[in-house]
Amino acid sequence: MHDYLAELIGLHGRLAVVTGGGTGIGRAMAVALGRAGARIVVVGRRAGPLDETVAELTGHGAVAAAVTADLADRPALHAAVAAVGERHGSPDILVNAAGVNPRPPLDELGADVWDAVLAANLTAPFLLGQAFGPAMAARGWGRIINVASQQAFRAFGNSGAYGVSKAGLVALTRSQAEAWSRHGVCCNAVAPGLVRTPMTEQVFAEPARAATHEARALTGRNGVPADFAGCAVYLAGNASSAVTGQTLFVDGGYSAT
Repeated sequence: MHDYLAELIGLHGRLAVVTGGGTGIGRAMAVALGRAGARIVVVGRRAGPLDETVAELTGHGAVAAAVTADLADRPALHAAVAAVGERHGSPDILVNAAGVNPRPPLDELGADVWDAVLAANLTAPFLLGQAFGPAMAARGWGRIINVASQQAFRAFGNSGAYGVSKAGLVALTRSQAEAWSRHGVCCNAVAPGLVRTPMTEQVFAEPARAATHEARALTGRNGVPADFAGCAVYLAGNASSAVTGQTLFVDGGYSAT
């Protein structure tokens, strides 16, 4: 049984880059992939949370490192790509979990905020995919996991630029799958419901609003980052070798109502 599961979902020998790995869903995915055997490089803007993730992974016996970069800044992104390659090699797995969501009402949304959100949430995953995807294809194996959102499919909570960026990320996932799946690179998106993370504290600060979302979920609760551990391991391993171009809803049934 152990050998079978190792072959199906084990990630020993794989290198995973996880953006937004310092907090929330990104951190939960990074820890899960590390505990499944992958070497982990977490990338994000703030060194402190990244270091905490590395410490947690190390505590589980995983090999982990951090690269600090604001991925919305193209020179910084390119520097981060170079740093990953020079220090750790070419990744087998890319998880795009980093994102921003300022949440202004649409009629107050300026071009500066629009540009910043699209840069972080859509352009950065595109550029990272361009940096790492072709090498995965050349080796004949790879995984790209893009963290999207319910707001890619429905508008709520001042979706604005955020919803547009996540809808674009779902489309990018399909484009990546079309380009590289025949070469063994499976590309999929994950769509969370309302998950309690630093990004959503504004929502949870309004108990009635959070309760409305909770009531809509078939599980009767809002999400937590730990909900994304299993899907990350599944989508990153051999078990998902025939799953590509898809969006997996990890939302407690929120999207079914």
